[in-house]
Amino acid sequence: MKRIVLTAVVLLAATPTLAQSVGEKTDVNSAPAPSAADFVKQAAVSDIFEIESSRLAQDRADTSSKAFAAKMIKDHTATSTELRRVAAKVKIEVPTAMDPAHQEKLDKLKGLQGGDFDKEYDSIQQSAHKDAVDLFSRYGRSGDNKDVKAFASKHLPHLQQHLKMANDLPKSSQASK
Repeated sequence: MKRIVLTAVVLLAATPTLAQSVGEKTDVNSAPAPSAADFVKQAAVSDIFEIESSRLAQDRADTSSKAFAAKMIKDHTATSTELRRVAAKVKIEVPTAMDPAHQEKLDKLKGLQGGDFDKEYDSIQQSAHKDAVDLFSRYGRSGDNKDVKAFASKHLPHLQQHLKMANDLPKSSQASK
C-alpha cells in the first residue's frame, strides 16, 4: 500500500513537468539567433534548395504543387537577390551552392516520380518552410546585425505565408487527383 501511495505522489508531482510542450522543455522557442554570417549562409542555402527543388517540381509535380513551385521560384529568386545585396553591404560572403544535407534531399527528389514525388516534395516544403520561419523569426527578434535583422523581419511574413501554403498542399493535391 505504501508503494502505491508513494507512486501516486511521485506521479502527481511530475504532472506539471509532463504537461509541458517540447518547446517549453527544451526552450526551443527562445533559442538564440545565429550570427549574421550563419543566418546569411542558412538563408542562402535554403533559397537555393527552394529554387532547385521547385524547378524539379515544375516538371514532375501535380497541378497544385506546380503552382506552389512557380511561386517558390519567383519569391525565393527575389529573396536571394536581396540577400546578396544586404550581405555585400555588411561584407558577408553568400554561398552559391547547397550544403550536403540539402543536396541529399534534392537527389532523393530527383529519383521520384508521380505521387511519390508529390508526397516527398510537399513534405520537404512543409519542413523547409517551418525551419525558415523559425530561423527568420529568431534572427528578426534578436539578430546581431541591423541590416540583416531588417531583412529577416521584412521576409518573415512571406515565409509564414509560404508555410501556410505548403501545409495546404496535401489537401489540394488530394482534391486534384
